[in-house]
Amino acid sequence: MIRSERRDAIAIVTIDNPPVNALPVAGWQQLAHAIKAAGDDPSVHVLIIRAEGKGFQAGVDIKELAADPTNKSMIGVNRGCFDVFAAVYDCPVPVIAAVNGFCLGGGIGIAGNADIVVASSDATFGVPEIDRGALGTATHLARLVPQHKMRAMFFTGAMATASELQHYGSVERVVPREELLSAALEIAQIIAAKSPLVMRRAKESINMIDPVDVKRSYRMEQGFTFEINLYGDSDELRQAFVDKRAAELREGDELLDQG
Repeated sequence: MIRSERRDAIAIVTIDNPPVNALPVAGWQQLAHAIKAAGDDPSVHVLIIRAEGKGFQAGVDIKELAADPTNKSMIGVNRGCFDVFAAVYDCPVPVIAAVNGFCLGGGIGIAGNADIVVASSDATFGVPEIDRGALGTATHLARLVPQHKMRAMFFTGAMATASELQHYGSVERVVPREELLSAALEIAQIIAAKSPLVMRRAKESINMIDPVDVKRSYRMEQGFTFEINLYGDSDELRQAFVDKRAAELREGDELLDQG
């Protein structure tokens, strides 16, 4: 599910969970551990996060949530996502996200908190959470696209291409898929050749001047996810996704009655 390897001073963490790299609770925990382990190793100068298969990352395993009548899986994946995104952001060395294909939900959290993003020419970015009965990662999408574009994408579920994000300046390079890892390694090698002491202090100092506390902001978003789960619509939206049917949602008057 999660693999780690080394190329000299460069650590590479690979997400490999077919068919779409959506992760269950255990997968998020493994990913957080792998990222933390890489950053805690003094011989690692830079970290690349990449994926195998059709796309980079498709968020949480909706089927796992729909099959759990308790809130245990929901709590587990929310904690797992928080830990992964925090691990990326707090990683003591620069993190490069090498994004191929689709980058959805949790993938946005990873890429948005990375220091550098390279993408394949077929990469697309989006946050379909609303259609799945969840909220979150607007914090991270706002680091990739301008404010009004983020809102439009969040409310409509629209996707943005790698070329669009390169235009915004949030994607460093767009390359053919077969050249993606090479492009990430090329940038990583430049960073790895620099003083590791200076680089680690540079990463810490840049985080300290960030205008938004991404961990606090995302945690607040998660609170709204838990709130809408209490209403029941989230259960119906997840089950409809699993059943591949239209969701049966309440009318506006019912929503007004509940505040």
